[in-house]
Formats: sequence, structure tokens, C-alpha cells
Amino acid sequence: MADETKKMPVGAGLPEMPEEIVIAPKKVAIDWKRIIFILLGLGIFFLFYAIPSLPDAVDPGGKVFKLPWAGKMALGLFLMAGIWWVFEVMPIGATAIAIGLFQVLFHIRTADQALKDFLDPSVWFIFGSVVIGTAFSVSGLTKRMAYKMLNVVGERTNFILLGTFLVTVAMTLVMAHTAVAAAIFPLLMAINALYSESDQPTRFGKGLFIGMAWSAGAGSIITFLGSARGVAAAGMFKQFTQSDIGFFELTWYMLPVGVIMTVLIWLIVIICFRPERAHIEGLREKSKELSKELGPLNSKEKFVIFTVVVLLALFMLKSFVPAFKDLDRAGIMLIATVAFFITLTLTVEDMETIPWNIILLFGGAMSIGFCLWQTKAAEWLAVHWLTMFLNAPWLVFVLGIAFFVLIMTNFIMNVAAIAISLPVSLVIAPYLGVAPHVILFASLVTAGMPFNLLIGAAPNAIAYESKQFTTGEFFGYGWIPSLALMAVLAVFVYIIWPLMGMPVLLPK
Repeated sequence: MADETKKMPVGAGLPEMPEEIVIAPKKVAIDWKRIIFILLGLGIFFLFYAIPSLPDAVDPGGKVFKLPWAGKMALGLFLMAGIWWVFEVMPIGATAIAIGLFQVLFHIRTADQALKDFLDPSVWFIFGSVVIGTAFSVSGLTKRMAYKMLNVVGERTNFILLGTFLVTVAMTLVMAHTAVAAAIFPLLMAINALYSESDQPTRFGKGLFIGMAWSAGAGSIITFLGSARGVAAAGMFKQFTQSDIGFFELTWYMLPVGVIMTVLIWLIVIICFRPERAHIEGLREKSKELSKELGPLNSKEKFVIFTVVVLLALFMLKSFVPAFKDLDRAGIMLIATVAFFITLTLTVEDMETIPWNIILLFGGAMSIGFCLWQTKAAEWLAVHWLTMFLNAPWLVFVLGIAFFVLIMTNFIMNVAAIAISLPVSLVIAPYLGVAPHVILFASLVTAGMPFNLLIGAAPNAIAYESKQFTTGEFFGYGWIPSLALMAVLAVFVYIIWPLMGMPVLLPK
């Protein structure tokens, strides 16, 4: 037996090895939808490149507005970027980079002009706002705020949504809506984590973050502190009409619009994004327990609160005290950034968590906005649009102006959208017997609520970081509050504002 064992070949009794192992290559699915929209954007851009020229625009006074070659190309780039952003053919920050690149490659603007806009003070303001939001999160303030709020609003998901929207609007009364969105974003992330432990999007999550972005816009129109657009528009209005718009005058006319739109936004959200769960059982007790576990305010939380109070004081001084008027908004916001890192409230690891995709997005938005402005494309668009309403009823004319601002503010800075439309509309208004005040206020209403595109307002882009919705969803659902806004504005222009004392029609 021993001899037989010795004679057995090595590996005897084991299963035979296959002669050849073939590993099939993994098939990579081609994303045809993405390719189609990339090509569609490029096709529109090169179509504008091929078109020799576009017709001149002429205002009622006979002034001719020619569209230069660079302006024609800016319009093509504007449409291409819009398609790429809406259908998210690549990261939104990468599309923003493409905006600067195409301007340089096709000599629409110089590299110095096109790329410098990515570091515009407005972009730094957004960066500073995001850093403040990060400080709220890192210090633990957002969890504390979330637990306190949930303890008040209770366990019904619809009331949780309403509570977050009201808190957002209340904060925009005293601070810029960008800073509000950045500060409240971590709070909403904490609330969403209590609703669902999964990373997958939910209807509640979509409604929570999209509704926050929309309500931040609704709140930002109420006071001069909600955004820079109100102050800038009032300055332009005074230059054209020699009439000043006071702080309380703005709030008097805008408060009811903002409140009504906040309620409508809540109703739209709970209908379109009906939460999967009507209640979150035990949420109030759980939030009480978690709040107790946090203990008293720590030193980081106290410093963040102190810094934010100082910033608010500086913004108020800028608005009301002439000596502080020239203090730059971005400079004020960056005070907090430096202070947080000096005191180690934030560390370099926290810097790495900042959503640079969003910062690049707004750099691209600034670049295309200035491109349309400097190449005269925006002015050409405004004159063409508004002269269409020269023979229209006065209400249609006012709503036409507001709608133009609404569309433009989804693509470019809302201040720029008003700056483009206000001079032209104030020239046309006397022909229709329309008072300048109603044009200004109607424009400010729609300029504050770009509900369709992420680049329309910083809160939109900040909400996108939640990963709860796509750019296509935001664009599609945004038409519902946009149409509701135009309907509300029509009622205010025709009925409510005249009853409140606003000049709407010129005396005959």
C-alpha cells in the first residue's frame, strides 16, 4: 500500500483544473442622454457662431441697440451653459469652468476678464457664507437648533416643513439669504437624518431642501438686509427718478408678498413632495433626549454666536450709518472666516469639506452674467423683450417686465437683471401711463425668487448639496411656484398695492 501511495502522481484525486479561465469584460453602458445634451449645447453655441448677425433692437425713443459679434456669441454661450446646467451633463462646477474657457477660446472676452470673475467679491461672499454654515455644524449649534425646533413643531412632518420655512424667512429679515441658507443647511441635514437613516433621496428630503431654497428667496425681498439687490435697485431708482425708497417703505409693500409666497411654497411642497410618513413617532421625546445630551453651550458655540452677532451689527451699520456705507459685504463676511481659523473653531480638515463645486458654480454664473452685460447682449435682450409690450395694457406691461427679470435672474445676478431691465422699462413706462414705483417693486419681487436654476440664487445651490434632488427636478418643479408668483404679483399690482398707497398709474 505504501508503494502504491508513492507511485501516485502529484495532485491525484483533486478536481481537474480548467484549461483556460476567461473573464468577460464588464460592459459599460453608454449614457446617450448625456451625450445628446452635450451635443445639443455645443450645436446651439456653434449655430450662433455661424449666424452672421441678429436684428437691431430699437427703444420707443428711436435709440438703436446693435448686437456686436461678442454679444451674439455671449447669447450662444448663455444658452449652452443653461442646457448643460439643467441636464447636468457634467458636474455643475465643471460647466462653470467651461463658461470661462469658451470665452477665452473664442475671443468673446479676454482671459483676464472671463476668469477674473470667478474671484468676484460676490463669490467670496458666498464662500464666507458657506464657512459660517460649516462653523455652525462643526461647533454643534445646528444640532442644538434642530432639536429645539423639533421640540416646538412636534412630530407631524408637514409642520416640520412649515417650521423650517418660517425659521428661514425670519432669519432673512436681518441677514443675507445666502448666509441664512448656509447656516440653516446643516440644521436641515440633522432633521433629515432623524427622518431617514438612509442616504437615498426621499420626498420629505426633496421638499425640505427645495422648500428652504424657495422660502429663503421669499423672505429676502422683505427688507434691505435680506440681499444686496434691494439697496442696489433703490440706488438706481433714485438716480433715474430722484425718488428715494425708505427702509420701512420697502417692508410695507413687500411683507405681505413674502408671507403669502411662504405659505404657498409650503402648500406646493407638501403636495408635490408629500412626505412618506405623516408622523415621526417619538421624535419629540428623542429630540428632548438628544438636546439634554448636548449639555450647556460649549466655547465654540458661544464664539460662533458672538461672531454672527458682530457680522449682523456690521451689516446693519452699513445699511444705516453713512460712515460704514463703503464697507464691502464680502469683506464683512470674510471677517468670520479668518476669525474661525485663528481661534481653531475650524481646522484645515474642515476647509476640505467646503463644497467647491458650488463655489465654482457661482464663479461661472458671475462670468456669464458679466459677459452678457459687457458685450451688450443683455441690454439688447431687454429692449427686444420690453418693446413687445409697447402697445399692451399697462398690467401686461408691468407683468412682462417682472417676468423678464424672473427669467434673467435664474441665469445671472439678480442685481444685474434689474440693472438691465429697469432703465429700459422706465423709458417705456410713461408711454403707457405707468408709475415708476410699481415697476421697481414688481421687479424686486421676481428678482428675489428664481425658483428654476441653481445659479439663480446661492440658497438654491446650497440646497443642492443635500443630494436629495437633481438639477432637472429643481428646474421642472420650479415652474409651479414661478407661475404662482406671477399670479400673486398680478393681484398685488392691480388691487392690493394701490389700496396700500403705492403709485401705480401716472395722473392724466
